[in-house]
Amino acid sequence: MSEMRKLVVFKINEDEFAADIMQVERILGYVEPTKIPEAPYFVKGVIKYENKILPIIDLKNRLNINDTKTNTEPKIIVVKHNERNIGLIVDLVTEVIDIKQESIEPAPGIVQGISNKYITGIVKIEDRIIVLINTERIVSNDDIEALNSLA
Repeated sequence: MSEMRKLVVFKINEDEFAADIMQVERILGYVEPTKIPEAPYFVKGVIKYENKILPIIDLKNRLNINDTKTNTEPKIIVVKHNERNIGLIVDLVTEVIDIKQESIEPAPGIVQGISNKYITGIVKIEDRIIVLINTERIVSNDDIEALNSLA
């Protein structure tokens, strides 16, 4: 019997991405983050979440994706990162899907390298291609230390 994985699928511009549901804690409506001086370029700011400070990462900036979509209602996906949570801004959360492990192919050689540290594979479902990201790699331990000093 094939091992199944549950993924949260979301869009950035018109491209589909997914994260393992085990890395996702919650999906929030968009709240404008409070800007933090001298934060890394991909940190949009912070919001209050469960009486704690939640750093908000602009996933388009972090993944170096040009912003071609003007979504007026983006979402924040709250993901677990070690002992801390981080919010990721995405354009739209579309669905939660179950896929077979063998539907995930390794990232092609051309994307291996810098971007491959975020990409764990490519999911092929019928005529769709979904880029599977590892949310724990979106920010490095050095980034987390810098974010901890902001909070």
